[in-house]
Amino acid sequence: MQPIVIVGTGLAGYTVAREFRKLDSDTPLVLISADAGGFYSKPMLSNAFAQGKTAATLVTASAEQMAEQLRAEILPHTQITAIDRATKRVYVDHGERRYAKLVLALGADPLRLPLQGDAVADVLSVNDVQDYARFRHAIEDKRRIAILGGGLIGCEFANDLVTAGYQVSVIDIATHPLGRLVPEAVGTCVRDALSALGVDWHFGVSASTVDKTSDGLRIGFNDGSSLTTDVVLSAVGLRPRAQLAAAAGLNVNRGIVADRYLTTSDPAIYALGDCVEVAGLVLPFVMPLMQGARALAKTLAGAPTPVSYPAMPVVVKTPACPLVIAPPTLGAAGAWDIQVDTDGVRALLREPNGVLLGFALAGAACAEKQALTKQLLPALA
Repeated sequence: MQPIVIVGTGLAGYTVAREFRKLDSDTPLVLISADAGGFYSKPMLSNAFAQGKTAATLVTASAEQMAEQLRAEILPHTQITAIDRATKRVYVDHGERRYAKLVLALGADPLRLPLQGDAVADVLSVNDVQDYARFRHAIEDKRRIAILGGGLIGCEFANDLVTAGYQVSVIDIATHPLGRLVPEAVGTCVRDALSALGVDWHFGVSASTVDKTSDGLRIGFNDGSSLTTDVVLSAVGLRPRAQLAAAAGLNVNRGIVADRYLTTSDPAIYALGDCVEVAGLVLPFVMPLMQGARALAKTLAGAPTPVSYPAMPVVVKTPACPLVIAPPTLGAAGAWDIQVDTDGVRALLREPNGVLLGFALAGAACAEKQALTKQLLPALA
């Protein structure tokens, strides 16, 4: 019997493997990992420093332990070089593997700004536990950290690092934090709360150069101004990893295109997590991943199950300003109803007929999360 092969041992790969094993204990299972294959929760990377978490302590189970739990074969430190769809083989850097079904749980890569300068190679990003280990090492004896990007991840890192005692600066082209996700009143609440802890904001500018100086790294902005820091962390977004799928001739758009069953344009190949695009949606969050993993596990076990996405608010890890957001779908037309008081901000996006399209809650208003979520339409019914 040929195995089910899962490419990727992040949260997506391991979750679908766990869910599948609840339904099928016999089918051979192989997981291919580009790294050591240990299990950790990627969302913890952006708030681990203030908690004193090292890369080692973030990993809660080794590849060997996961292999035992899942009754699976796990291939660590293994790169896939190609997929041969005709013969149902994946080629790796030290051989090949046959598959009956193939699951691509490849994740996403950090976006990189088109920077110039002699210190571009020193700009860091944190997208996995190895990146986190490098970042921790880089800031061990440093004081100043500049974060490129004031979105969700940038704000979470800013909160984490300033709480840990670092001097943090955040640079973003928008006029307020989380500019693509929340209205200005909510962003202002986040800005003020983090400013009170010491975060220094630079809005309306973008970084264009990073150069080495005798006093650290100098970031040059597009308006001619500059900022000197010790470490530069880029957090400007993610791009689904779709190169392997594209090279294999699978349909790729913003992500690896899959139907409601998470089947790609090849009926023996599936995609899951940050790399997949379903019904035009690319949702790099935990809740869509979990929904997809449960549905795909049933499909792999012989009970085809379409994925559905309920309303899935995102809890942002900014303790200085508790925040819950349910971003509206792209192109949603409505008007924000915003209420600001001393304890927080309540922002609701509604259609003219009153239908709730999305919300952003800051501070005490977060208590309304559950009630408001019930009013939202499913993201994918």
